[in-house]
Amino acid sequence: MENLLWLIPALPFLGALLLILFGSRLSRMLVAILGVGSVGISALITILLGVEFLSERPAFYHQEVWQWFSVAGFTPSIAFHLDALSMVFIFVITFVGFLIHIYSTAYMAEDADFSRFFACMNLFVGSMLMLVMADNLLLLYLGWEGVGLCSYLLIGFWYKEPAKGYAARKAFIITRVGDTAMAIGLFMLFQAFGTLHIQTILAEAPEAWAVGSQMALIVALLLLGGAVGKSGQLPLQTWLPDAMAGPTPVSALIHAATMVTAGVYLIARMFVIFELSPLAQFLVAVIGAVTLLIAGFSALTQYDLKRVLAYSTISQIGYMFLALGVGAWSAGIFHFMIHAFFKALLFLCAGAIILALHHEQDMRKMGGLRDKMPVVFWTFLIGAASLAALPIITAGFYSKDQILWYALAGENGNIWLYIAGLAGAFITSIYTFRMVFLTFYGESKTHVGHLPGKPITIPLIILAILSVVGGFIELPHNFGHVVLFSELLAPVLPGITANEMLAANEWVFQVLAALVSLGGIFIAYLFYLKSPSLLQSIKRSDTAMALHRFWHSGWGFDALYDALLVRPYVFLSTLNKRDIIDSFYTGLARMAEGFHVMLSATQNGVLRNYVMGIVVGAIMILTLSLLL
Repeated sequence: MENLLWLIPALPFLGALLLILFGSRLSRMLVAILGVGSVGISALITILLGVEFLSERPAFYHQEVWQWFSVAGFTPSIAFHLDALSMVFIFVITFVGFLIHIYSTAYMAEDADFSRFFACMNLFVGSMLMLVMADNLLLLYLGWEGVGLCSYLLIGFWYKEPAKGYAARKAFIITRVGDTAMAIGLFMLFQAFGTLHIQTILAEAPEAWAVGSQMALIVALLLLGGAVGKSGQLPLQTWLPDAMAGPTPVSALIHAATMVTAGVYLIARMFVIFELSPLAQFLVAVIGAVTLLIAGFSALTQYDLKRVLAYSTISQIGYMFLALGVGAWSAGIFHFMIHAFFKALLFLCAGAIILALHHEQDMRKMGGLRDKMPVVFWTFLIGAASLAALPIITAGFYSKDQILWYALAGENGNIWLYIAGLAGAFITSIYTFRMVFLTFYGESKTHVGHLPGKPITIPLIILAILSVVGGFIELPHNFGHVVLFSELLAPVLPGITANEMLAANEWVFQVLAALVSLGGIFIAYLFYLKSPSLLQSIKRSDTAMALHRFWHSGWGFDALYDALLVRPYVFLSTLNKRDIIDSFYTGLARMAEGFHVMLSATQNGVLRNYVMGIVVGAIMILTLSLLL
């Protein structure tokens, strides 16, 4: 099976290529078979390879396909490295991506650009697989830019609508800021180690750089810049809510299985660099803690169903950053996997609702869907319960509780990070069940015109099951001490030790986390179902409404960047309305032409003029010599 490693990213790329070349000539059924089938076979190979990997437990699989190029001793290869970390990621990318592809065959069935959609989706999956399987940072960066390109193509898929095109450009430009920082970091790594081979860098970095060294700090910060851009973290988070302009399956793929998790992978893969820079690693935790809070508050005030989920993703990625920042590496990756299940589920349920309500996304115009769409209701409820970390019965409880625990009791944890995480869990419960109550309860406000078929409901049911049972592969010691997931990652990522004094009372913090989750659900029930008048009375306050507008605007980050960056740039561009800048360069060209005319006049072919010029020149030189 190891020899089939290259097929995992190659098949989606092949599907994309065939759809680009021949998609317009194929029937929709053949397009669907080609698009879904290529990702499905990739998922099947991943599962078979995973079974072999789990049974044999090798340190890693490696396959070099060919040498990419050779320049001055720099010889990167098209080569793939598969260890436990990349195995988790490719399982999520291929399996969840496959379910999203199946769903898309129904969701996009009436779209005129059916083949273009699947070509871009396959390219997206292939690029993300290349990113996580690359054995060198140059190939990783190729996949990194590939997912950036695909996000642009898919967010702006309905490009004839100006708002969609704007959202695509915004995502592309903002993520380029982080990508530039990351590229500089790669240059510095190559300068320091003479290679971009990941395992070589991880092995040599502790010998070349001392803990806390300036070079380690700079490189870690540059890599962090790339990570916050791709993963929508502070301060480059503003593109992600607007990315909802794309079709809903695109949102599910971006948020659950591809682009926004790339930053999490980068930090985890390059963990040695961050451990050599404790300041940069602590900054990862702080960014995660702050981001999860500001995104959570923004989610509380949104009415667009998809935008609530978008801010939720920003917040949940913040939890992953928090885990990585305190050194709970496997906990961060565990939450990545569980989040992929329930977030894909929630987005796909949202898509089913939007289709049924004639593309209505405003939750204020929903309601009463519980009985009309029972499969969507129950699966959405399971996903919401997992997102809100409903105690004991959901996977989200175990993954999030582990992060909260290590944010407090871990070697690099502290009380403030824990409080931020706990407050974020409370806010998450409120906005999550606010979605549930506004969408499925109360009076029906929009006619249900299209009930989902099996291509939509089957992926929902599978993801709902995973959103429940997925958490039971990693349980705390007082819940059976199941550590299958962390043991799998142990050869790749370092473990973490909890404070012994706190560990004796871990159950207290588990109860506290459970009460916070249940308390948030109760608040949502009180304000949005039982007594909405209480919320209306609070909203009458000028302070409350000002906060609501501030949070709804994403804490004013768009306005701030518009004032500091966009408007000055636009102003400078308007200076050129009368071709002022072009006139400068045109003037230089005219000056050159003038000198040309003057000098060409000396070359007229008349001999006496040449003699006269020589005599005059000689007299001038002699005169100057005598005077000087």
